[in-house]
Amino acid sequence: MKFGLFGGARVSEEGSRSDSQGYAGFVNYVVEAERLGFASMFLVEHHFTGIGQVSSSLSLLSYLAAKTSTIRLGTGVVVLPWHNPVLVAEQAATLDLLSNGRFDFGVGRGYRKSEFDSFGIPMDEAAERFEEAIEVIRKSFVSRTRFSHHGKRWNYENIVVEPPVKQRPHPPLWIGAGNLEVIRRGARDGFNLLLDQVAPVALIGERVAAFRDECVRIGRAYTPDMVGVTRGYYLARTPEQRSEQKARREQILGSIGGIRQTGAPLPPPEEDDAPLFGSCAEIIERLRALERVGVGYVLVSDPSGDLEALKVFADEVMPAMRTGAAAARAAVEVDSAHQPA
Repeated sequence: MKFGLFGGARVSEEGSRSDSQGYAGFVNYVVEAERLGFASMFLVEHHFTGIGQVSSSLSLLSYLAAKTSTIRLGTGVVVLPWHNPVLVAEQAATLDLLSNGRFDFGVGRGYRKSEFDSFGIPMDEAAERFEEAIEVIRKSFVSRTRFSHHGKRWNYENIVVEPPVKQRPHPPLWIGAGNLEVIRRGARDGFNLLLDQVAPVALIGERVAAFRDECVRIGRAYTPDMVGVTRGYYLARTPEQRSEQKARREQILGSIGGIRQTGAPLPPPEEDDAPLFGSCAEIIERLRALERVGVGYVLVSDPSGDLEALKVFADEVMPAMRTGAAAARAAVEVDSAHQPA
């Protein structure tokens, strides 16, 4: 199983809980994750929340490109209906160049009505705006000569997008989606897939299967690392830590439920099998459950931003998912050593 990170930075009051960290701490966190062997970092983009979530993901990723050398840097996601697609293409191409081809371009239609309202864009236009924007962006990446575009929302005359992208024909495109028809269309249109951190394991399995089966149906080569599944990470080895992490998870679910405005109801805590919660042995078992429904790429989102917890995951969880049962048994023994006498 392959592992990356998902989340972002924020400016917050001391002691507040969030799915993100302060900017300086977040940069250090990503640098350490690269050293520990994480494959990627997918960065959120949100606006007007009042809780300081990242609003300029491409700018922050450009800074991270200078601080890192191997970890892939992704957007999770740029909501295309809010942006001028040519300006986005220019920024994305610049990031791909600066990172030496390490950019993963995650895009989406958006799901928070308050953001659409604040931008003055009707949410029912999201799909058509997305389709036109991605058409312009693809053309911007692959065209080596000037081109024009005349659409419903955007018109460009005799333009060339610079700089050219490092990756050819363009950076990998990822789409954030939960609707099965959007997932199938993403497979047909050449996207990889990003799945959310709150969907239960069974639903994740349905979504992975829909994407995989559509790839097979159209003759597109499929590998498990084409689907990234975000999971919250809550390491808890003692009763006290379990209580703290349970409260943190409930707070995160409350925040997500309060600002997303659309989608299925969030699960009650006692039925929530989505997070990687508990001891290393418990977390490994939850990863095995994901593995059984076809997941091969997990994006870890730790609301605490704890470097020690990140190291524990890299040292004790990731090897178990590479080497199987023997490593899992070793994780149980390590967990036992952390229990109070």
